[in-house]
Amino acid sequence: MAKVLIIEDDKFLRELLSQKLLKEGYEVLEGVDGEAGLKKITEDKPDLVLLDLILPGKDGFEILTAAKSNPETANIPVLVLSNLGQQEEVEKALKLGAADFLVKAHFTPGEIVAKIKTIIT
Repeated sequence: MAKVLIIEDDKFLRELLSQKLLKEGYEVLEGVDGEAGLKKITEDKPDLVLLDLILPGKDGFEILTAAKSNPETANIPVLVLSNLGQQEEVEKALKLGAADFLVKAHFTPGEIVAKIKTIIT
């Protein structure tokens, strides 16, 4: 069973995505801020990380940089899910190694799960 780590400080969205992923048969881990999220990436080595960019503590770019620079976690795909949708943020995330970048407002939880499936099949 694939393990997905959701690093998202919005409780409602985090729980919504968790429920959707659990229904699809995924194991779900949650991180409510940057520090907790990075710790879970290192300790639990999920199959995919769903990462918000605006987080308390470390932001998503810092987490992405740390995860990709650690040989033990560098190969874990990171799907960025953010309200930031400016071209420069998208390019920065992809340059840092994100598998893809989704703007929250443009995707339903179902579409986000479908995207996760395409990345970790």
